Amino acid sequence: MIFGRRIAVQWPADTEVRRKSLPRGAMLYDSARAANAEGSWFDPAWWRSRGEVRVGDEGRGGAVFIEADGRRLVLRHYRRGGWAARLSADRYWWHDENSTRGFTEWHLLYLMRRAGLPVPQPLAACYRRTGPRTYTADLLSERIEAVRSLAARVIEAPLALSGWIAIGRCLRRFHEDGVYHADLNAHNVLLDPQWNVWIVDFDRACLRRPGLWCDGNLVRLRRSVEKITAALPPEHFSDADWASMLDAYFTAAQSASVPAA
Repeated sequence: MIFGRRIAVQWPADTEVRRKSLPRGAMLYDSARAANAEGSWFDPAWWRSRGEVRVGDEGRGGAVFIEADGRRLVLRHYRRGGWAARLSADRYWWHDENSTRGFTEWHLLYLMRRAGLPVPQPLAACYRRTGPRTYTADLLSERIEAVRSLAARVIEAPLALSGWIAIGRCLRRFHEDGVYHADLNAHNVLLDPQWNVWIVDFDRACLRRPGLWCDGNLVRLRRSVEKITAALPPEHFSDADWASMLDAYFTAAQSASVPAA
């Protein structure tokens, strides 16, 4: 089954995808990029003991930035948000291995990378059972270089028209491929100096047939930008900015539907 144009709804069966048992759990990794992956890779203290954590460069949500052997990585421990965090900061209900947060996001990132979508390169993911009904999870991916979030950009200064156009075109690619982002906000949209756009944080994301949820994704992003810029001068985000983004979004859809000559 195919959702959108290119992404098959099935777990990858490529030979470089490997599974390794861990104490009280397991890890999944890309042997082509992380052939010597070990369970210690998911422990921030292990990286700190080697002097490979970038001090003072901690990311949102407890992400840890790592620089090792010439590679820049991001280690993210899955944490609950909202009311659920009052019950447990990082434990999730166990169903089965392939339903764990880390494995699910790793698989989706792997598929999206193969489809050519601008997302982080996943290296490894793991889960560890914390009892008969709960587990914790982690994800290790390559860091995208020289980017800043849309949130940081609009707080600092109004975003150039080129930026809004690039965002619109990028979001259309994801939606046409049926990628539903569960938390599309201004912190998860990244831009580099050449206006290349990347989307990150696909926890709870999934593949769906394109539909009304696409509009919901866009509404969620707009509300996020409005919240961030509410106390700023109006030129930091305007209706004209959003109209430019939407125009690029729908123009990209029309271009994609035109058959090649």
